[in-house]
Amino acid sequence: MGRTPLSQTRRVGGRSARVRRAVLEATLVELTEAGYGGLSIDAVARRAGVHKTTVYRQWPNREVLVAEAILQLSERELPVPDTGRLRSDLVALAMAIAAQISQPQVTALIRTLVAEGPRLPAFQETARSFWSKRFALTGRVIERAVIRGELPLETDVPLLLESLIGPLYLRLLVTGEELSEESIVRVVDLILDGVPGCREGPPLNRPEGR
Repeated sequence: MGRTPLSQTRRVGGRSARVRRAVLEATLVELTEAGYGGLSIDAVARRAGVHKTTVYRQWPNREVLVAEAILQLSERELPVPDTGRLRSDLVALAMAIAAQISQPQVTALIRTLVAEGPRLPAFQETARSFWSKRFALTGRVIERAVIRGELPLETDVPLLLESLIGPLYLRLLVTGEELSEESIVRVVDLILDGVPGCREGPPLNRPEGR
């Protein structure tokens, strides 16, 4: 007697988890609609259907709240292709990344990390964690190509991935150009032409002094 029934304990824990999910999802929606500068705890609480003290109880400030919401979103699965060939793997991987980063919430996440990351400590750690997970996941494509003998053992995996992903983010964040399959194929072909040991061509004849 005097103990809390197990079923009641489970209901309380379940509600707590639901509230947490609702707050983090509301944070992402607010981030998408208002940006980090326009996001407020009051707006997040209203959208989540909770009192703002409920939010402050778990997240002491806006920076920590947004950082956790971003980390939760970064956990969404990114398909890592395995077609058996490097070129088709890279095209499929880049297409999957383009589809994911074009989603409004993910675009807002990336813009926040790029704009606020350099000056906010919580975002600096979030950005490191986000990119570390992404590179570890997508690096499997390159590692398999090395094992198959399509790439040399000394291939710089992070640099190759940066070369693949960089143009996608440039179009998304800077130029606003379409992330089309044609543009992705061109990037992949350009990368493979420049990888040592992969479809090497004759050296360029450069004028002396250049």
